[in-house]
Amino acid sequence: MKLFTASEAAAVTGGRLLCGSGDTEITNLQYDSRQVTEGSLFVPIRGANTNPHKFIEQCLEKGAATLTEYDAPEGAVKPYIKVEDTRRAMQQLAAYYRSTLDVKVVGITGSVGKTSTKEMVAAALSKGFNVMKTQGNRNSQIGLPVTMFDIRPENEIAVIEMGMSEFGEMDRLADIARPDIAVMTNIGKAHIENLKTQENIMSEKLKITKHFDENGLLFLNGDDPLLRTLHGKQSFRTVTFGMDKSNDYYADSVNVIGFSTEFVCHCGGRSVKLTIPALGVHSVMNAIAAFAVGDALGLDEKVISAGLMTYQNAPMRQQIHRCGDLVLIDDSYNASPAAAKASLDVLKSIASGKTVAVLADMLELGDEAAAEHYGVGKHLAELGVDALIAIGPLSENTARGARENGCPGVIVSGSNAEAYQELKGLIEKGCTILVKGSRGMHTEEIVKQLLSEYGAEN
Repeated sequence: MKLFTASEAAAVTGGRLLCGSGDTEITNLQYDSRQVTEGSLFVPIRGANTNPHKFIEQCLEKGAATLTEYDAPEGAVKPYIKVEDTRRAMQQLAAYYRSTLDVKVVGITGSVGKTSTKEMVAAALSKGFNVMKTQGNRNSQIGLPVTMFDIRPENEIAVIEMGMSEFGEMDRLADIARPDIAVMTNIGKAHIENLKTQENIMSEKLKITKHFDENGLLFLNGDDPLLRTLHGKQSFRTVTFGMDKSNDYYADSVNVIGFSTEFVCHCGGRSVKLTIPALGVHSVMNAIAAFAVGDALGLDEKVISAGLMTYQNAPMRQQIHRCGDLVLIDDSYNASPAAAKASLDVLKSIASGKTVAVLADMLELGDEAAAEHYGVGKHLAELGVDALIAIGPLSENTARGARENGCPGVIVSGSNAEAYQELKGLIEKGCTILVKGSRGMHTEEIVKQLLSEYGAEN
């Protein structure tokens, strides 16, 4: 499908077509040269240690056009579009493409649980609408523009994950995605190293509503003390969801059955029994938000319920594997204090035997890192988790919090390889294991070793 021509791309970005035909049709955008195909517009985005401009020629040989921050080489005949900043140009093109689409965009943001909530909302809407959703967690200034080009004219709803870690970032993402509806999951301490306070984090995330008019609709986690202060104080409608009965949509009667959760959602005098193939109160929270969005979009309760049953955790996000006599919870994609505590709750809720938590450093917590890690260790001990393997210098505080609050088995490891060897010594029949850490700690290496050695039935 044609997105635009090379001439249109130059006009939108304020760039200049240095050579090649302006009628060249662009069908997709790629910033990874390995993904370029005929019809691609290659976007070479310079990094701190890389300059993908060196891959332009091989991309052109595949039938692509290219953006560039330099002049075209002598004799070039394929489309070179010179712009001041290739990343900014890609964002401008994505915003332009968004303006051509007749689609309702649901933006998802929050400190914790964006990807899971995005998946839950998309599932809830899937039986009633033609839904497109962000793949993986492409929610950044680079990932989100590429995501926008995945939207097709037949899509009625686009569920878009929108992440930020610095001042001004959400402002730019809102200019691209222009959500009609937004969901804010919580205000935690992820990225507090950059943004300094939770109030700053909330203020920045609220910019997801930048382009709302009076018809805009913002769903807020009403159990979050900061988000609750926004309710009813905006120029557009706000709706709260959570576990507390004061919310517009709230849940009770939560019951775990196997690896699924049943609960009752109450809203506007109605009570709807729902089941989700996921565990933990945080998953119930995501489902309430998803039900609320579907309800606001006019879907029947049974349609939403059927959609929720199609939910699947994204890879490395509380994926549960049965490995013979073991159960492994792979939550290795990322970590924050709130998410770590929620995952520990899930560990205890499904375990029938020994419980082992493998927890690595949680990054970007700034001056609060030591206290937050200690708090996770204390929570682990209070839950009665049998053993902790802590990985990394920050996680020594997790170990201290666990040890000082009564956890009987605490081990500190300096690497994933060392942690895996320690873990093998703790494993016994009926053991349930949780693996979690920040993305930069690469705890998925431990998961891969476990799955390889012990096998996986699902």
